[in-house]
Amino acid sequence: MNSALFFIFGILIVALALGLRARRGKDMNLEQWTVGGRGFGAMIIFLLMAGEIYTTFVFLGGSGYAYGKGAPAYYMLGYGSLCFVLSYWLLPPIWRYAKERKLISQPDFFAAKYESRSFGVLVAVVGVVALIPYLILQLKGLGIIINVASYSAISSTQGIWIGAVIVAAYVFVSGIHGSAWTSVVKDILVMSVAVFLGLYLPYHYYGGIGAMFEAIDQAKPGFLALPESGQSSTWLVSTVLLSTLGFYMWPHMFTATFAAKREDALRKNAYVLPIYQLMLLFIFFVGFATVLQVPGLQGGDIDLALFKISLQTFDPWFVGVIGAAGVLTALVPGSMILVTAATLVANNIYRPLRPQANDAHVGFVAKLMAPCVMLVAVYFTLGGGDTIVALLLMAYAFVTQLFPVLLASLVRNNPVTRTAAFASVIVGEATVAWVTLTKSTVAALFPFLPAPLADLNVGIVALVLNIVTLVVVTLLTRNLQGSQTTRVKQA
Repeated sequence: MNSALFFIFGILIVALALGLRARRGKDMNLEQWTVGGRGFGAMIIFLLMAGEIYTTFVFLGGSGYAYGKGAPAYYMLGYGSLCFVLSYWLLPPIWRYAKERKLISQPDFFAAKYESRSFGVLVAVVGVVALIPYLILQLKGLGIIINVASYSAISSTQGIWIGAVIVAAYVFVSGIHGSAWTSVVKDILVMSVAVFLGLYLPYHYYGGIGAMFEAIDQAKPGFLALPESGQSSTWLVSTVLLSTLGFYMWPHMFTATFAAKREDALRKNAYVLPIYQLMLLFIFFVGFATVLQVPGLQGGDIDLALFKISLQTFDPWFVGVIGAAGVLTALVPGSMILVTAATLVANNIYRPLRPQANDAHVGFVAKLMAPCVMLVAVYFTLGGGDTIVALLLMAYAFVTQLFPVLLASLVRNNPVTRTAAFASVIVGEATVAWVTLTKSTVAALFPFLPAPLADLNVGIVALVLNIVTLVVVTLLTRNLQGSQTTRVKQA
């Protein structure tokens, strides 16, 4: 067994042990399993949210996008900071409302706000559909990491199955507590590896960060600037906007808010996490350092940039350390996604079908759903897919369609009717699905637009149609709001 395997298997065993041990001394009912009994302080909430943010998307996708696309990768820095600014005002009222009513999931929140179980079911379906690609992203990245870091001693398929079994096991036993414990180790290791690689590689190969950028600019003029078309400044701004609005619309990020003991924990995280976002710079430096040292990676192979340069630079034992950090970027967020998806299926899809089911029964169903959801994700992961960043951008457009109805629900006197809420979400999601399946672009859909607008992120089209539907249907149905409320409550 090569030395890299020692570190990879070591971290897998540590993650499993921590995840299983996390349930000790706790009555793992539905509330404990899903939101930790609402007892997490500022530090644990920070680690949970950071654990969900810094995934394989950052570790592989961030470096790969910098390697393959250049300047467009900076969109990650933009939305990754702005979303935390937004959270300072957005999350506390969500937390207060959920705590008062003992809500445990994102669909619970929307169902309560719009007084409609059916709307909660719709939001749950949207959440599950969005979370599956996000879980696939983690498994896809995990397979790449284990395969490359083990010098192909373990295949990508084997790595995916190993990680899937470990995550499903400790999620089944410990729920969100398992994610919290493993996130502590993950943040320490990933931060250390990212900073080291981001500083060492530019100095080792180029003599410094500035010298690295000068060498890239000479070899590939224009690579470090946004292109005039395609992923231009218009694309970057619209993508940052879409991703910022959609960040806390992810069901697992939304639900993590419920786990806080006090609302000030959320505000503290709002001004600490943007600083933590600077870690992305070091990931980008790795990708840029690889541009001239490992040329020629194309398509999905750009996600291999970090490991390709690591393999030619470091001894196997240190490649194993890097691989171990990468494994945790998949396991921790993957476990949170799994807890949330299983809860959505059990609590917000199964429970409405079986209204007589109590919390104990629904909690048992949620635990059973965890391995089932994981099997579905593994199936689609092994079926192939796009690059890591492309996969996430598609899912972001999907969850962002919930933002307009969320914002309206936080207004003191919500002007939006539940009929309008239904219609807007359906129109937005249908548009995202259609443009994704047809691979449409704004330029193709609206050829009459001026060139700068042609590069808008196509998810913006769905969001605009969503908002227009919300306004129009609200105006048409506002007078029926009272009778609708009566009918829904009787349902």
